[in-house]
Amino acid sequence: MSWTHHPHSRRRALTTATGLIAATAVPMTTAPRATASARAAEGQDPAAAAASYTNPVIWQDFADIDIIRVGDTYYYSASTMHYSPGAPILRSYDLVNWEFAGHSVPVLDFGAKYDLNGARGYVRGIWASSLAYRPSNRTFLWLGQIDFAKTYIYTATAVEGPWSRLTTIDNAYYDAGLLVDSDDTLYVAYGNTTISVAQLSADGRTQVRTQQVFSTPSSIGTLEGSRFYKINGNYYIFLTRPANGQYILKSTSGPFGPYTLRQVLLDLRGPVSGGGVPHQGGLVQTQSGAWHYMAFVDAYPGGRIPVLAPITWTSDGWPTIQLVGGAWGASYPSPAVPPPPRQVTPLIGVDTFDGTTLKPKWEWNHNPDNSKWSVNNGLTLQTATVTGDLYWARNTLTHRIQGPTSTATIQLDHSAMRDGDRAGLALLRDSSAWIGVKRDGGTTRVVMVNGLTMDTNWNTTGTGTEAASAAVSGGRVWLRATADIRPGAARPGTFSYSTDGTTFTRLGPAFTMGNDWRFFMGYRYALFNYATQALGGSVRIARFELSTP
Repeated sequence: MSWTHHPHSRRRALTTATGLIAATAVPMTTAPRATASARAAEGQDPAAAAASYTNPVIWQDFADIDIIRVGDTYYYSASTMHYSPGAPILRSYDLVNWEFAGHSVPVLDFGAKYDLNGARGYVRGIWASSLAYRPSNRTFLWLGQIDFAKTYIYTATAVEGPWSRLTTIDNAYYDAGLLVDSDDTLYVAYGNTTISVAQLSADGRTQVRTQQVFSTPSSIGTLEGSRFYKINGNYYIFLTRPANGQYILKSTSGPFGPYTLRQVLLDLRGPVSGGGVPHQGGLVQTQSGAWHYMAFVDAYPGGRIPVLAPITWTSDGWPTIQLVGGAWGASYPSPAVPPPPRQVTPLIGVDTFDGTTLKPKWEWNHNPDNSKWSVNNGLTLQTATVTGDLYWARNTLTHRIQGPTSTATIQLDHSAMRDGDRAGLALLRDSSAWIGVKRDGGTTRVVMVNGLTMDTNWNTTGTGTEAASAAVSGGRVWLRATADIRPGAARPGTFSYSTDGTTFTRLGPAFTMGNDWRFFMGYRYALFNYATQALGGSVRIARFELSTP
């Protein structure tokens, strides 16, 4: 599929100039409070530190946000395209500090291309989709369309899973928002430019009715990314104009309208230097009744990262964003919420692959061959594909990059590699580079390879060129990649290696990470092992560490 078929491509220029904004400016009368981490570093009172937060609340790639609260817990769902498992769920108790909780789509079982079997699913798969909770049967529901063909609904009683497929609906609800109404009826708002509402059967398995409710004026262009709410008896459909606007439809007479339109923001200056306009997010209400809007900003090469702002409502029932100096604030007072029951698990740190399952922070590039990997206090990757192209190699395991800069380090045992095998640590996107081990003719070298490229149809145009190498002895090596994902320009990634885990030697030139948006997903750290001659080799990764300066 060409990216030009994607409706987002109609309007995707990043704009940061301030335009017409239907929101109330709320200037800060005092300097923003330092974040908790900054104040803790200064040895100040951590309780006072929670008085404010800074944007982005997460500097990792989590786009097409849907956000809900169940009791005292917040959940956040995002797009993952061709990565598996899909539709990650984050959990928070304060809207600011988040942890990985699970995935709504356990496997992308939507065709052979998602297995890298004769075809590839790059930039297909899990697009903007919806997460909801149904109190009547205490279940979570995930709904999303795949390949413009069908809509799938998955369900679970806990976000950690197990998730199972509830149904398949022949109508493709593009960029859908799922609403569980106060009477337990299920509705779906969806569409691109032409916005429709569907009603589902009581069991959620079939469509009862669908009706167009709005047609976007040509003066606006594209509207999509539906989020569906019922607030104070009114129905609202929150819509995005990619990539620089947000609009809302309001109906006072039921889910099928009629709806009136109001602009929420357009060309609003965002809080991330070099990044885009906050858009395509969701509204959520705290336990105290306050409202917040979680949106994302385009922040390539790192991806699309979430920012948070308070919402107020006009007397006639329209939401407005609280601004700081005419822009989305870099800092706001922290949401007033009850004390958390525990601290969330940090998004960075060390993973020794303890236990026998992968943690939910990991996602494979396409579905894995589950017979060729295992976790048992360490990750074993057997070669799963014979190829000369990393983009065709199965069982490449990915981790989001932490911004604005971060470093990933792995400890790799390569003693069971076979001739022709390639294993290592990549900066993975449609233009990629890696550091790793090549085993050829019984000789082991550590190499830096760049020049892995795809075209805009996501076909491989370059399989890589060895830019530097060094001889290594023994059975293990430490590999390191450092990535600068500050948005607004192409940024460098660098690679180094160590034979003792302490002293690292730079290898190869800096790799330039591109900041084009069309691949949608940002760069990731990726662990891989593939064969160029024959299967049978394996590597063991004892440790992965993601650290920030």
